[in-house]
Amino acid sequence: MSDLLQAYAGCVLVLCLKMLAISCYQGFFRIRGLAFTNLEDAAFFSRQAQSEELSHVSRAKKAWANDLENIPLFFVLGGLCVALGSSSVVTVWLFGGFTVARLAHTVTYLARWQPWRTVAYVGGVMCLFGLGTMVISRLI
Repeated sequence: MSDLLQAYAGCVLVLCLKMLAISCYQGFFRIRGLAFTNLEDAAFFSRQAQSEELSHVSRAKKAWANDLENIPLFFVLGGLCVALGSSSVVTVWLFGGFTVARLAHTVTYLARWQPWRTVAYVGGVMCLFGLGTMVISRLI
């Protein structure tokens, strides 16, 4: 396996585990508070359905939605970098930078830390632009 593919696979795994952790985070707070918005979930625990999510769950849902706007772009651009054989050193740094930025974004989002959440977001987007540039440079 090439170093580039190995780095990409490692980052994909970390990002998938991070997204799984956000799902578990939401479930933990729903179960701890026995507060569910879905009728069937509330009924299973012999509770009334809530009209609104708990604040921790709402916050995690927003972080999750932000992941869904960014991480698929990484999957595509990173996969193209691997397939096209872009510069290993630069691309691996961009892979790692994006992954660290997304981890930081989630932590700062859940902790309500500004401006660090925005800094993490911008760092991740800059890595995506870098990966896009790597793809374009290989196609030209």
